[in-house]
Amino acid sequence: MSNTFKNSIEDEDDFTITWELVPGRGAEEKNQEEIFEHAEEASGSDLIDGISLTDNPSGNPAISAEYLGMKLKEMGLEPLVHFTAKDKSRNEMESFLYSLEREGVENLLLMTGDYPNQGYEGQSKPVFDLDSTHMVELVNTLNDGLQYTDDFGRSQELKETHFFPGAVVSPFKSEEAEIMTQYYKLEKKVEAGANYIITQLGYDARKFHELKQYVDQSGFDVPLIGNLYVLSYGASRAMNRGDIPGCVVTDDLVDVLSEEKEAEDNGKHARLMRAAKMYAFLKGMGYDGVHIGGHGIDFEDVKFVIDKGEELTPDWEEYVSEFEFPMEDGFYYYQKDSETGLNSSRQTKLSPRQRKGFVNMGFRFMHNELFEPDGIFFTPMQALLRRIDGSSLEEPFQAFERIIKTITNDCQECGDCALTEMAYFCPMSQCPKEQRNGPCGGSRDGMCEVYPEKECVYVRSYNRLKEFGDQEQLKENIPPNYWELRHTSSWLNYWLGRDHASTKAGIEPPEEN
Repeated sequence: MSNTFKNSIEDEDDFTITWELVPGRGAEEKNQEEIFEHAEEASGSDLIDGISLTDNPSGNPAISAEYLGMKLKEMGLEPLVHFTAKDKSRNEMESFLYSLEREGVENLLLMTGDYPNQGYEGQSKPVFDLDSTHMVELVNTLNDGLQYTDDFGRSQELKETHFFPGAVVSPFKSEEAEIMTQYYKLEKKVEAGANYIITQLGYDARKFHELKQYVDQSGFDVPLIGNLYVLSYGASRAMNRGDIPGCVVTDDLVDVLSEEKEAEDNGKHARLMRAAKMYAFLKGMGYDGVHIGGHGIDFEDVKFVIDKGEELTPDWEEYVSEFEFPMEDGFYYYQKDSETGLNSSRQTKLSPRQRKGFVNMGFRFMHNELFEPDGIFFTPMQALLRRIDGSSLEEPFQAFERIIKTITNDCQECGDCALTEMAYFCPMSQCPKEQRNGPCGGSRDGMCEVYPEKECVYVRSYNRLKEFGDQEQLKENIPPNYWELRHTSSWLNYWLGRDHASTKAGIEPPEEN
């Protein structure tokens, strides 16, 4: 069966449309039955290129998006399965992917996922073994035919898979550090082989335009799909409070929806028209498609948005002013064009570098002279650690390291340290999702999604690196954690060439005597 979603994405003249359906908890409850009913309705039309299936939204338990994708494929429908990291180890990801391959489910939207919420007898344990960049790499490695060595030392190669992976980005961030690290992570996802990018949820036309300009200016050859959510008053309040991570709805927009709900239809026509106008300006800006969602909408509502959106598209610039819902004091990558209400081609000047603090200068000196192979203390330190390694001094040395790094970074002793790449902020202990290649989409005003009283570790890392003009260091890819090194000394592993950071630095393991 032809992959309508993939074909549409790859056809430059086509405007791709997906409809997002949200599975709920349970096996045969009403919500699950509605998934199949809505999907069947859409199958009778050529308007929808793919049915998008969310994976445990808001971190709550729900019927498997992978299972639903397989069932829709059996029905002759084209699913777009949301595939997240929050509940799956890298081995379980492979298991799911092999199952999807056998059932012909190709389209995947690879995401970090919302932090796990309440489940059976309390909150579920988060996994986050890989981040979304690693997931794109994994899927494309499977597409190329995974090569590995089995338990008997024999070289093996798997058959090539046929996945069509995409990823997500959020331009709806208020802080410079937030938006720049989002874009740095986007670059990594594109380089890893993401075939399309879908935006997070927001209602600022200028931010949609910013992302389009940034992608074009950077030369990324990747289609963009705009997230078009039919926003109700109840959903707007939840998103405004931050109850649904990554969704940005301002106070002003909530006020507009509050007035609209007083209409006889409870504001339904107004919100469908808003969605149609979003469709129009996204298509007018040059987006390659829209991702339509919304609580309680049916196929007739989706059809209205599409038909009315097409009708309004020739005059799309007239509707931009209706989507001026900026975040308070929010950062924009480009300066505003007063005539269009969108962005000019002139980049905004980044905020001035902060004065180099004593602590940060100390970290920089320590890094350059101790951790860099050409530093004055590197060779003596390496020689010392070669003598300690495997000796009676190794255990007390590791205890000393544990004390120092617990005080400075709440060290988790993962053994495969990323501190040198993160301006000496630890992504494993200071990011609850253990993101090694950039922030998740859930940060809000620079603060962590899970612990909103704490600043996002990537905001902190960006700001420290920026003092030295090195913030683009965060574009460098950090591989998944080597769990086989857990509870070993990361200092020994680095200076003796055992971990990922030493490989990047070109440090060779000492020769065996």
